[in-house]
Amino acid sequence: MKTRLLLVEDDPEIARVVRDMFVYEGYDVTWATTGLEGWEDFKESHYDLALIDLMLPEMDGLTLCQNIRWNSDIPLVIISAKKEDEDKIKGLDIGADDYVAKPFSLAELKARVESQLRRWKRYNNMPTYAQTTEYNEGLVIYWEQNKVKINEEDIPLTVKEFDLLQVLAQNPERIFSKTELFEHVWQQVDQEGLHTVTVHVKSLRAKLKDPVKHPCFIQTVWGKGYQFIGEAL
Repeated sequence: MKTRLLLVEDDPEIARVVRDMFVYEGYDVTWATTGLEGWEDFKESHYDLALIDLMLPEMDGLTLCQNIRWNSDIPLVIISAKKEDEDKIKGLDIGADDYVAKPFSLAELKARVESQLRRWKRYNNMPTYAQTTEYNEGLVIYWEQNKVKINEEDIPLTVKEFDLLQVLAQNPERIFSKTELFEHVWQQVDQEGLHTVTVHVKSLRAKLKDPVKHPCFIQTVWGKGYQFIGEAL
């Protein structure tokens, strides 16, 4: 099976050269021209590595990297004309594995991608995470089946409710703003969507029987957003 790369680059000249080089080397490459298009492509298929420009329309590269990292540990390589240390630090802080500044040589880019893929393959030989996680207060999340139980009772969550719970529970140390959750779960950039997040979190809490004042699973961090506080057994 060919190694699959996701290339997110809005400059057609650069994208075509990079894509053609990796295709010639035997890779399967999907090219997206906007951040949102790249996020949709990532959600729809499996990739072994993503190459992401920082300056993208609709959703910037840092946000895209962040969204991918909340869902996957695949290598993320930023390619950008931005050379400031602050941009590199931001990229690495949100989970990018490497940063290649434009202009770059194709040989250097190929070498860096191959290096990250070797590390990824070694990582994949390590034990994988369990497909089911049990928490205090009787919560059980079945990740592969998109199913949740409370004290052996099936809890009927909508797709969006499960997606919200998944991103929160898989990143328990992070506080998510409503904007981040809306961009991640609904794959849109729209301030009007913040009310949508509030409504879905309220519904999710009700189904989990999780009171706002004394929560066991989803805590409101006033002025910042939401954080998962469930304790895994």
